[in-house]
Amino acid sequence: MFQETIDPFNGLITDQTNSADLQEIFELVASGLYSLASMLVGEGEESARLVEEAVATAQVSPCADPQEARRSCRRALAVAALKLLAERCPGCLDAPLGLTPATICIEGDDLASAGISAGELESMISGRERERVRQWLEGLQTWMRSVFALRAVAGFNAAETAELLKLHGGAQAATWTPAAVSEVFRQGLCSLASQVLRRSEEVKK
Repeated sequence: MFQETIDPFNGLITDQTNSADLQEIFELVASGLYSLASMLVGEGEESARLVEEAVATAQVSPCADPQEARRSCRRALAVAALKLLAERCPGCLDAPLGLTPATICIEGDDLASAGISAGELESMISGRERERVRQWLEGLQTWMRSVFALRAVAGFNAAETAELLKLHGGAQAATWTPAAVSEVFRQGLCSLASQVLRRSEEVKK
């Protein structure tokens, strides 16, 4: 699918371009973009279109650092996905009213606090647990799912995530703060950790 949806990269290959370097950039940028899009807006043609749009609008230079290129494309994809969600379901990205710190199982707001590494999360998203993770995500409120995807998968910090939501989540999303993002992400991580523990117990039986 990536080969079909990220055709804008093909136009960057010229006689002056080091195709090996460009291929490295391509592989790093493509990695995880569709998964991120599908977590935000659902699987299908819309996600594929968002990947293509992100790569096209990010205007990645063949000389760019591969990690910076991937981050630029992830930001472009996040912007497009949030705009789409705001149009599809007005108000669904609004910051929750009366959000207060909950007494839950995780104190921090990073994957390590949930006992999950980035590699383990990637395996859950794309491996045998993919369907379970998809069902879990579908059960989350749109604003929580978006925060989780932007923090855990796209790798944005709380301040960056809050800014993306404020700028592109619709008129009523302007009240997002880094503290609210951290709290929502912490609650999402606790929910995910519960899913992982439940799966572990099922495997032991």
